[in-house]
Amino acid sequence: MAQVEKRGGLLRKSSASKKPLKEKVVLMYDEIFMTEDPSKCSPRFWEELFLMKVNLEYLEGKLESLDGEELMKIKDNINCLFQHCIQALREEHPIRVVNALQTLCALIRGVHQKNKSTSGFDIINMLMGFDKAELCMKNLMESLDTLLCAEGSESLKSLCLKLLLCLVTVTDNISQNTILEYVMINSIFEAILQILSHPPSRREHGYDAVVLLALLVNYRKYESVNPYIVKLSIVDDEATLNGMGLVIAQALSEYNRQYKDKEEEHQSGFFSALTNMVGSMFIADAHEKISVQTNEAILLALYEAVHLNRNFITVLAQSHPEMGLVTTPVSPAPTTPATPLGTTPPSSDVISSVELPLDADVQTSNLLITFLKYSSIVMQDTKDEHRLHSGKLCLIILTCIAEDQYANAFLHDDNMNFRVNLHRMPMRHRKKAADKNLPCRPLVCAVLDLMVEFIVTHMMKEFPMDLYVRCIQVVHKLLCYQKKCRVRLHYTWRELWSVLRLSTNAGQWKEAASKVTHALVNIRAIINHFNPKIESYAAVNHISQLSEEQVLEVVRANYDTLTLKLQDGLDQYERYSEQHKEAAFFKELVRSISTNVRRNLAFHTLSQEVLLKEFSTIS
Repeated sequence: MAQVEKRGGLLRKSSASKKPLKEKVVLMYDEIFMTEDPSKCSPRFWEELFLMKVNLEYLEGKLESLDGEELMKIKDNINCLFQHCIQALREEHPIRVVNALQTLCALIRGVHQKNKSTSGFDIINMLMGFDKAELCMKNLMESLDTLLCAEGSESLKSLCLKLLLCLVTVTDNISQNTILEYVMINSIFEAILQILSHPPSRREHGYDAVVLLALLVNYRKYESVNPYIVKLSIVDDEATLNGMGLVIAQALSEYNRQYKDKEEEHQSGFFSALTNMVGSMFIADAHEKISVQTNEAILLALYEAVHLNRNFITVLAQSHPEMGLVTTPVSPAPTTPATPLGTTPPSSDVISSVELPLDADVQTSNLLITFLKYSSIVMQDTKDEHRLHSGKLCLIILTCIAEDQYANAFLHDDNMNFRVNLHRMPMRHRKKAADKNLPCRPLVCAVLDLMVEFIVTHMMKEFPMDLYVRCIQVVHKLLCYQKKCRVRLHYTWRELWSVLRLSTNAGQWKEAASKVTHALVNIRAIINHFNPKIESYAAVNHISQLSEEQVLEVVRANYDTLTLKLQDGLDQYERYSEQHKEAAFFKELVRSISTNVRRNLAFHTLSQEVLLKEFSTIS
């Protein structure tokens, strides 16, 4: 008996003498692509269609194969299919709902694909018809909202989110996606919040929900009032904010873990043995090969939360119970391949697992620490476009944090000390610091370490001036807070403020170093004034090492004779403004994220197999 083979919607027999047979659903699609109404000859056509397993590849390919004029001829049938899909979403039988959701995905993507190269028709008119568009989208968004909030199938919720991501990202520039006007009017914001606040839903769908929210917030954000921006800015529910923070922390933590695994693999392999023999002359170049794809989508979500919602600042410093407050070593999760930019969530195993402790003596972690570790990785190499964007966005987030009064309060809190193991770029003139030697310090020290690390390791020919300026601005804002609140930070500035050495040596940097040294005239005046006084006090009192109290006594006794140059406005700075200075950057960033999210919504991610298996026992 001849064997049957399925390929591209065809049921093909092995015998060459037989014509290939088409699946029934493919035959029904062909009827839709005729000019006649398919339900005229078959009254139960639409009812039967949504019982058939969707052939996404065939349906989307068929739409793409038609030119604009041919597509316009079957506009009424396309409108009818779209409307019946929306009606099927209200069906009780989940199989019909699944098929309707997947058909909508194919319709939206296929018609939008044609719109890129063909003019002469409007996307909304082609899918729904102008006269029915408002009602269609209202019903669609209401059905999706109901499905997302119901106590139903998690797989069904996942498909709803994928449809929404498909709807949002069909155009590279989401602000040109006019269908999103209906998503603004018929908001699903509360449904997204419910997913984030409910642990089981968050574990399954938190990543997609956070990415979807980040994209919706960026729809025409500079041109009109975006309700998602308004609503996000006033969220104050602790469970929701913590849930969002947890999703972001887990995604960044997964990136850090993948990088650490690759780094350890690299160090333990053949290259490590080779460099031990021939030296580390090329270690910096080799290190660039250790690369894990950056996750700009989740970073954008973190930025929007920090920038728009002041209540979210508290989440940065909170430990997450689900990430684990562990005291014993944890076996790392298996290494997974790097995934495309900002598209795929961490696996459920990663989401439900604990985060590795930063150090054997440290039992807690938080979102800020995880973010600083992520930043220390992506900011090492800014030659790659995605890493450059990620590095810049990390610095913008840190700028927002450095301007926030509450954030500064916990950054400088002596009662909140952590060992933060930042990744440091291998360089020929220094050895890698041992993790166990890290001191326990306020979090502001880790922020300053990150800024100093970037500044001293990126003295390159193609000087990244923009990133340098942002680093200096973060340091400046932290110093302004310290001056305003009279905070004395125990921090070693030697790595950053070593310009004096360069100004006394004959080299190409002597002139520039001399200018900077001259600008530090007050610091030099303080040192030159008090050092002799302290030495004299020690000599007179026969003390080899003065205590802090004794030094303060000398300072107080000789403060009146200190002469300083008056410097106005040093503790003032221009506050961060996205719209006026960063609009172009964010438009390009969102375009890149939208492209990659859409690219990752491939056919296999919309596969029915898991869904059908889940519903197979449902009558």
